[in-house]
Amino acid sequence: MAETFGELLREYRIAAGLSMGQLAKLIHYSKGYLSKIENDVKPPTPTVARLCDGVLDVGGRLIEAAMHNAPAVGRRQVLVVGTMLGVGALAGTGPRPAPDEQVIAGMRTSFEHLRGLGLRTSPMVVVEPLKALQHTVHGLARENAGPVGTHLLRLAARIAEYTGWMSQEAGDEQGALWWTRQASELSRAAGDPDIASYSFVREAGLALYRQDAQSTISLAQQAQWIGRAGSRVLALAARREAQGHALAGDRYATESAFDRAVQLMDAAPQDSPYPVLGSTAPDPLELARGWALSDLGLNAEAATVLDRQLTLVPVSSRRTRARFGTRRSLAYALSGEVDHSCRVLADTIDDAAHVDSATIRTDLRQLARTLGRWHNHAAVREIYPDLKRLLTHR
Repeated sequence: MAETFGELLREYRIAAGLSMGQLAKLIHYSKGYLSKIENDVKPPTPTVARLCDGVLDVGGRLIEAAMHNAPAVGRRQVLVVGTMLGVGALAGTGPRPAPDEQVIAGMRTSFEHLRGLGLRTSPMVVVEPLKALQHTVHGLARENAGPVGTHLLRLAARIAEYTGWMSQEAGDEQGALWWTRQASELSRAAGDPDIASYSFVREAGLALYRQDAQSTISLAQQAQWIGRAGSRVLALAARREAQGHALAGDRYATESAFDRAVQLMDAAPQDSPYPVLGSTAPDPLELARGWALSDLGLNAEAATVLDRQLTLVPVSSRRTRARFGTRRSLAYALSGEVDHSCRVLADTIDDAAHVDSATIRTDLRQLARTLGRWHNHAAVREIYPDLKRLLTHR
């Protein structure tokens, strides 16, 4: 009978009919790293244990084995395990009074206010307050068992996920990845499959901006395979998968993934007890379709879709308007409609300046290179100084 985590992992992997390479691909880690874990050269991280448990469908036995076989743990690991076990406060100050429903509602409202700011202003304005709020909510979750602790833990996971997104927008990819994986850890401890799966969608978004089509597709597919997420999260995962296929130039796979996303989104309930995950745009799937059409080289079609969809986005959603307005301007430029591209850019620059997004600047740099091919064109000469200021002012 298997005694160590590595032996148990090997036993379940073989029973599932998977090679080590196949399992490594499914959990998005290297075969060499997984080999070290399976041969007990390295201990598993909680994330790896959960991913393997989910893929192999062994009902938490690998998670339990990772906890019981763990060597001496550091302070951060103690905090995570403490959260999972529902123990009380680890600090020496003693537990605080259990928060009532109004206190929890107030913390959620604080988060919603920060999300509202995140739609309209620089991520640097909200990142530190988000971290502080997440620390407070997570601390209270550790001190309270039962439904109250679970509720707080889910909220802490949701705040961590959004902190990861704002970190990416601020240009801190390492921080974005750390917060996204923290959200995954907390959501699994709280039994929340939505955030656990959506964390993979967020990681896929990081890969998308690195122009890594295969990782985008793989991570988005993992979001759909692991756990039992709701229809909305699965729709957003299929949407991200479609964007990955578009980046790879596969139109058939792109359209198939978008069709699945539409079916799933239509089946999603309208109300959620927790802050909604993903884009709050009226139709995030069609906005992404416009983006994907451009990646497929179908820029005239992309511009038509984005023309239609951006009229539905409220003016308060500056980040969404800047992101897809830039994509719309780029689609027009790539299709040779230079004057129209410059007019769209002129309408977008103010929003882009306000939200100060590292990811949007990536698209703006591509737009600047594209418009630079028409540097003597009157409309380009007029808009280019504003575009240059936007790219140099950090």
